[in-house]
Amino acid sequence: MLNSLGLPGRPEDTRVVVAMSGGVDSSVVAGLMKREGYDVIGVTLQLYDHGEAVQKKGACCAGQDIHDARRVAESLNIPHYVLDYESRFREQVIERFADSYINGETPIPCVTCNQTVKFKDLLETAKDLGADVLVTGHYVRTQLEGNRNAMFRPVDLDRDQSYFLFATTQEQLDFIRFPLGGMTKPEVRKLAEEFGLAVADKHDSQDICFVPQGRYTDVIARLRPHAADPGEIVHVDGRVLGQHEGIIHFTIGQRRGIGVSTGEPLYVVHLDAENRRVIVGPKEALATHKLLLRNVNWIGPGHLEDIPAEGLNVFAKVRSTRPPTEAVVRKEGDEITVELISGELGVAPGQACVFFDEDTQNARVLGGGWIQRAEKDQKSEEALQALIGKSWEAASLPGN
Repeated sequence: MLNSLGLPGRPEDTRVVVAMSGGVDSSVVAGLMKREGYDVIGVTLQLYDHGEAVQKKGACCAGQDIHDARRVAESLNIPHYVLDYESRFREQVIERFADSYINGETPIPCVTCNQTVKFKDLLETAKDLGADVLVTGHYVRTQLEGNRNAMFRPVDLDRDQSYFLFATTQEQLDFIRFPLGGMTKPEVRKLAEEFGLAVADKHDSQDICFVPQGRYTDVIARLRPHAADPGEIVHVDGRVLGQHEGIIHFTIGQRRGIGVSTGEPLYVVHLDAENRRVIVGPKEALATHKLLLRNVNWIGPGHLEDIPAEGLNVFAKVRSTRPPTEAVVRKEGDEITVELISGELGVAPGQACVFFDEDTQNARVLGGGWIQRAEKDQKSEEALQALIGKSWEAASLPGN
């Protein structure tokens, strides 16, 4: 007979390591596991210099959050360990974040953190502690499909974190559990009150945890001083419109704060990192219909190599805040491309493209990859190539 985590054996004979960030979600998970009688160990990762973040509202994995996780563990009467992962986090997340920006990308450090520090390193630590499973407070659902776990969108779509977990490998997915996937946020907060947890009313973590006051450019400029080198702001038609103080201050699709005016609305359509140029143009120049992906992770049925020659129909999400839209995934030689049927505006390299099997609450996550290049319509693409002098293939950026 299987217990509530889908494992054989009684809860008291099943060791569970709970990743405790100090927030209400992971604290409730720890409370649920304790209430059900599991052998629970709480683990909190110290990821960066918590001195900077003690007073920062909405931070995680530092300062007050470590203190809160410790208090929750004490109130639940479970063992609790704080592990210093600062150097690993800096190397795998912060350094990559900075390099991605100076390459003209718009990175998602939360995905990288899940992919490396939390779901790789922490998972191994959990196994070292004799855990049968690692449990987190993420809002996704899993269920067995054959003898493997599959990932699905959660019940509370307002809290859906599947976009940020696309890089979870099948091996990790089989070892991790997500008890909150079938609950809503109000239900979670109600449980926190029932458990008497001090964090029941705590604000959710927001923005990038290691960026004080939300100024990511300050972090990048400190790590990579040359990233703030000035350059030209150039229209897609070739006109030089002005100067900028570093491409790290711009993102694809940006409308405000560009610093030039031509009497027409202008948007950032490309960041030419090699030549330190910000290329702007009309809104229609943002339209994207084809993506080239790198480091694709597949957790759907079958294998990525099994994609038929005509492509695989999916629903793709190119930003966490956008709904999935119809798309076709193709394997072209060694490359994975995605055709966005209706197109998207402002798609940026460095973001993720995540695949779902349908556009419903019960959608299964099939996997996804990092956007290496977003190809625009023919006219805009030709104009860009004339400016930057690169072909589709030559524009490849380093792996994430």
